[in-house]
Amino acid sequence: MREQVTLQCNECKRRNYTAMRDKRKKPERLELKKYCRFDRKHTVHREVR
Repeated sequence: MREQVTLQCNECKRRNYTAMRDKRKKPERLELKKYCRFDRKHTVHREVR
């Protein structure tokens, strides 16, 4: 069972990306290092609900 989740930047708090996540294999929130175009650098993006 895969679901689409939204990723939010930790620094500017904007929702920049979407990603797919498997709820059964990874029940914890997704956390990826992605490029934030507003900060113009790579930052940590966390899953929001």
